[in-house]
Amino acid sequence: MTKFAKAHPDMDFRLMVKKAYDYAMADVPAIKTRDIDSSRISYFSDHFTRQLKAASMVQDYLGLNPKDSRRIEWGGATGGQCIQAGWETVASGRSDVCLVAGFETMSRVETWKGNEFIALASDTNFDYPVGGFYTGYYALMVQRHIYKFLRKTRFAGIKDEKMAQEMATREAMRIMAMVSVKNHMNATANPYSQYPNKLTVDDVLKSEMISYPINRQSICTMSDGAAVLLLASEDVAFKYTDKPVLIKGVGCGTDTMRLADRPHGEVPRFPWEKKSDYENLDYPGVHSFRAGRAAALEAYKHAGIKDPKKELSFVELHDAYASSEIQTYEDIGLCKYGEGYDFVESGQPFLKEIDYKLDLKNKGIIPVNPSGGLIACGHPVGATGIMQGVFAFWELQNSIKKHFGNSTLQIKDAKRGLIHSHAGTGSSVTVSILEAVKHD
Repeated sequence: MTKFAKAHPDMDFRLMVKKAYDYAMADVPAIKTRDIDSSRISYFSDHFTRQLKAASMVQDYLGLNPKDSRRIEWGGATGGQCIQAGWETVASGRSDVCLVAGFETMSRVETWKGNEFIALASDTNFDYPVGGFYTGYYALMVQRHIYKFLRKTRFAGIKDEKMAQEMATREAMRIMAMVSVKNHMNATANPYSQYPNKLTVDDVLKSEMISYPINRQSICTMSDGAAVLLLASEDVAFKYTDKPVLIKGVGCGTDTMRLADRPHGEVPRFPWEKKSDYENLDYPGVHSFRAGRAAALEAYKHAGIKDPKKELSFVELHDAYASSEIQTYEDIGLCKYGEGYDFVESGQPFLKEIDYKLDLKNKGIIPVNPSGGLIACGHPVGATGIMQGVFAFWELQNSIKKHFGNSTLQIKDAKRGLIHSHAGTGSSVTVSILEAVKHD
């Protein structure tokens, strides 16, 4: 992958993809361009490139004509969906080798205009005219999450409803700041990240408020960047490397574009959950992401996962906001609904080896976003989900030191990782399970 950056003024989207492609090909010298049967190329918005059919121009630039190619677009989950599209192409037998590539050049427009383009991925008849930008949507959703869970547990004894919600919100902001501290600190060891930073909780809380209760240091940013993966059938993969990584399971979920259309019903449960866990929970409403739960259920079933906290070595999830990272812990079963804030404070999603200057009593049970996530790495949308795949691939190959120049983020004996890509206000989500394998 390329470094994710505020801008790459010296490269257009084709050259960014070519840089990432050349790096990947050099890492597997036995494979040549002629060996690639097809490509799946992802980018979110034609507006940023000012170019329709930009994927075809990438196909041209990489010298892959006249082979099969598709452009993939699925909002914020574009990169994750692109990986699954490549997986399907190989799994179907149509291709032995498929190149998965993604990019975005978001620096070509002013920030306000970029936010408008992104907001066009919400319902432009209903949601967009009354809210507009995504930070507002996510602020609304986390306020509901705080009300449903933190307000009704830690502040249940306070009768003044307004005061109780305000106290719960401030508590949630402190815990969200811990997520931001974690991700920025992890990114200090990732040379591809956009915003590596050693922050304190106070630093995060004092940053500019964007949409209450979400402030600047708890939000990802628009970025330029590209990432690629090479996918191959099992027999072919072992011709090129003795350390391939298996895509063990895939899952995909959807929900209504319009927030007001999200129903209340029974929680789809993991096998380790009981109906009584959620008897009084109005689900999903806008406090949780049903699409994320559906994607995780399918991926775990496909991969044979019975206990993700024990069977996964790490998780790379779509933390466009620190708030949505906490909500997603619950969606993918790292903890039950309502336990996300406790999960952070316990230290479970932090890396054991890094000193975050926080009191974490149960650190490192299941590291989440060891790369730094979107908050610290950046979010060039079409590349983001593929970046997660690249990071997971290197982690499972035990080659972080080779690619990063240091082994700080290398998880010892990493055997299985989860990558999670999320779009819109949770309208579409992918989850993929990757597993380290060795040649017998």
